[in-house]
Amino acid sequence: MDFKFTLEEEALKKEFEDFFREEMKNAPPEWGTSMEAMFGLDVCWEFHKKMAKKLAAKGWLSHAWPKEYGGQDASLVEQFIFSEVQGYHRGAGVDPWGVQMLAPTLIFGASDEQRREHLPYIARAERFWTQLWSEPSAGSDLASLTTRAVRQGDDYIINGHKIWTSGAHRADWGFMLARTDPNSKRSSGLSFFLVDMKTPGITIRPVISLEGSHLFNEVFLDDVHVPVRNRVGEENQGWLTSQMTSNFERSMIMIFSFLKRELEELVEFCKETKKGGKPLAQDPFVKHRLSQLAIDIESGRAYAYFVVWNQLKGGLISAGPYAAAAKVMATELNQRFFYTGCEILGMYSQVKESRWAPMQGRFEKEYQQSPSLNMGGGTSEIMRNLICSLALGLPRSW
Repeated sequence: MDFKFTLEEEALKKEFEDFFREEMKNAPPEWGTSMEAMFGLDVCWEFHKKMAKKLAAKGWLSHAWPKEYGGQDASLVEQFIFSEVQGYHRGAGVDPWGVQMLAPTLIFGASDEQRREHLPYIARAERFWTQLWSEPSAGSDLASLTTRAVRQGDDYIINGHKIWTSGAHRADWGFMLARTDPNSKRSSGLSFFLVDMKTPGITIRPVISLEGSHLFNEVFLDDVHVPVRNRVGEENQGWLTSQMTSNFERSMIMIFSFLKRELEELVEFCKETKKGGKPLAQDPFVKHRLSQLAIDIESGRAYAYFVVWNQLKGGLISAGPYAAAAKVMATELNQRFFYTGCEILGMYSQVKESRWAPMQGRFEKEYQQSPSLNMGGGTSEIMRNLICSLALGLPRSW
């Protein structure tokens, strides 16, 4: 493995860094990388949309797409570099559902008509998306979902209930799994649909977190008409299509680079803040915990590079177990980082929205939100099962 970038890639990295370093100076004080701020606060959502327009103007939202769909045929490495820089600078403007998940799915699994209908809107930051997957009784075990889609002529009539739908109250469109064959078992009877969120019969209700933020929603679908042309892939083959959304550049480099930036700021705080007349940085406990976090973050970044190297060598699907491992490493390290940070900050870690809040109160928010990353996109337990079955050849436990 050679983790060095070419001269052209280094130049591109500098261009990304210069852009985000300058533009993120205009971010609202409440902005962070948390989706709760992006979707929950109007000022953050407006900033996110403005940044999306600027990224679109540079062609960076569609940088890795084929040229025939408005992209630049950029390599996976260039996409990786962009994600690393964006994470470090807490960059706004990239729709996590439309750009990072749906667009690759459409490129690899949709019809040419569907690509030409939806990809230009995503590339121009004119249409934002949400993911309609989880249900009250189908989260990690997504194949057990019960939302029904019944074909009637040129439409499917969809009825069901989705929950934990991130950003649904901001989205223009959503992509969804629904059961089209009630007699089939689990994943074999599911289909993948694109749904206009303004379609009659869709009701969105907020799910407010305990700390008051509005990221999640529940979505009710009552006799929602979705055109057959909005089904991606064959009927009853939606599970295969959905896997495409889960296998595109899942190195988790954005989380590792974000944590690197957070660690740098936490170290500076410890150098400048005194306890008992001495800087926190001189406390043996603090030094030990900070050094361990630094080791873990650098190990994670190296592993993210390894994941991308495997994707380049063997393809996105074959690198799946490595991506699953990266997901476990990144999300559990994220939780461990903010738990440790709150220990170091002490009582100040509970302060937010105040001039007394260290580092804009991010640790208070991230402490509460970090466990959800271990569940979103597949729990750590599910990821470990995938690693065991796909990488180690062990028997499945479910």
